[in-house]
Amino acid sequence: MIKGNFIDNLPKVYGIYTGGFLAFIIIMSIAEQMGMTAKTIGICFVAFTVAIYAIIGYLSRTAQADAYYVAGRQVPTVFNGMATAADWMSGASFVAMAGGIYFKGYGYMALLVGWTGGYVLVASLLAPYLRKFGCYTVPDFIGTRYGGNLSRFMAVVVLTVASFTYVTAQINATGTIASVALDIPFQYAVYVGLISILLCSMLGGMRGVTWTQVAQYIVLIIAYLLPVFWISNKMGAGFFPHFMLADEVSRIAELEAQFGFVKNSAENLKEVPKGLAGITKAHSAVNATPWAFISLALAMMMGTASLPHVMMRYFTTPSVKAARKSVGWSLFFIFLLYSSAPMLATLSKLSLIDPSLPTGIIGKSIAEVQSIDWYQNWNQANLMFVSDFNGNGTLELNEFFMGGKAVVLATPEIAGLPYVISGLVAAGGMAAAMSTADGLILAIANAISHDVYYKIIDPKAETAKRLVVARVLLVVIGFAGATIAALEIQGILGSVIWAFDFAMSGLFFPLVLGVWWKRANKEGAIAGMFLGLVSGAAYLVWVRTGGSGFLGITQLTFGIFGSAVSLVAMVVVSLMTQAPNAATQKMVDEVRVPSGKSILGKQH
Repeated sequence: MIKGNFIDNLPKVYGIYTGGFLAFIIIMSIAEQMGMTAKTIGICFVAFTVAIYAIIGYLSRTAQADAYYVAGRQVPTVFNGMATAADWMSGASFVAMAGGIYFKGYGYMALLVGWTGGYVLVASLLAPYLRKFGCYTVPDFIGTRYGGNLSRFMAVVVLTVASFTYVTAQINATGTIASVALDIPFQYAVYVGLISILLCSMLGGMRGVTWTQVAQYIVLIIAYLLPVFWISNKMGAGFFPHFMLADEVSRIAELEAQFGFVKNSAENLKEVPKGLAGITKAHSAVNATPWAFISLALAMMMGTASLPHVMMRYFTTPSVKAARKSVGWSLFFIFLLYSSAPMLATLSKLSLIDPSLPTGIIGKSIAEVQSIDWYQNWNQANLMFVSDFNGNGTLELNEFFMGGKAVVLATPEIAGLPYVISGLVAAGGMAAAMSTADGLILAIANAISHDVYYKIIDPKAETAKRLVVARVLLVVIGFAGATIAALEIQGILGSVIWAFDFAMSGLFFPLVLGVWWKRANKEGAIAGMFLGLVSGAAYLVWVRTGGSGFLGITQLTFGIFGSAVSLVAMVVVSLMTQAPNAATQKMVDEVRVPSGKSILGKQH
């Protein structure tokens, strides 16, 4: 029996939880040896972990505004780091990023550089200062720093556009995993994923989401690292493969050169199911220009520092000092997965194309490949496809197609690991997508309920009524996100990158200049948010509809254009209009002092 304060007992609570989860993995391994089917194992893993998260969400229920919006501001730094890492390492990080590196080569390493480097901006420019401000939400900071309901509302609009784009990708990821694990159509699986997500956040808000995210981080990191080390050891790349990455990439380049590349005709590609991709270029020939790499990394860095659900995590710490330490722990826990994603992509590709390995399929007969169990499973899920385009009966390098999100999920099966590892990976991917979706839906619902309903529409609303509004919004926003995700308009990784670009287009400079430039005023902030978001979105539409773009800015980096417009608009309009009053300028000075009481104090 655990006695005493829950916060003081967190190491013991999560130590017991981790031990219990490892015991569950062992039980499932024994069950597999005794004949339990793959489908049953997948269902058990997803159902068991989702049930645990739901129980944590229920036990964290609250009727207090402070607990619902900012977890009572009592989350310790290490555990906030774990929760932030889970919040951060979404379905894109877990399910789709290795797939991006698999198909696009080192050019997609820019995502790792940008997403990790963004925390340097968070730590140095924003997190401690927003925590000192004492706000509940990002629009709360914008509205109070600049004044007026219009600036607050514009911040809510930008937040909603960015977060909703992001959340559709996470529900897409949960739907993919649920459809494979539960053997149901993707269009229905997205709603199963949505129900799982809402179970964690409905009753406890930020408090419930925080403690489930810590639990989800433990599951996702075990699920990601265990297959990497196991597959590497099995393939002879060493138990700790990260140091062998250069050798393995060189081996891939040799094999690709040996097999050669034949560009598929448009007629051939008509046969390939929507959303699947093949290896059609040498590993080292994609995104090779320095600017393509730098611009994508830069966009992801600035987007990281603009995303509201990331900033919200640092509102939950006990102090400004704790917020700064929390960023450091976040980086450490994120590094554990991000340093392994390139290795997983490399091992996955090697296991498929290296003929010296028993798992290699290139050069085998088409009929033999089509009879493999794992191919049949993933082909049935519309995530793998082979076709004898040249009619020689042998699988060539450009005749195998796979969905990017299948790289992580299918690799344990391809590598011949016990199916229990595939079940574990499915549970990890579900945890990653759910944790981020929880944070995103909560960010949108909290911003609308607190900053629009409470601060603008009904300032006299009682706490109970505010929380009812927030919970109804959770359901509405989640349902809308699942409906959009079911349409599969954009892939997981593409949707996530767009979310970063939208966030930086409208929020990066209003946030940064709000802390660091006293002369920034309401009119400038409104112009910056509005013109930044509109110009970024317009640039995206232009490029997507055939526009050539300029300065190497693509549909993946349109936020660079939007944020540049935002900066110019904000500076010009601020200088052309009246400076903020003395009280506001004093408040900005005080925000940058690390000690002392929060600016807003008990205003909420």
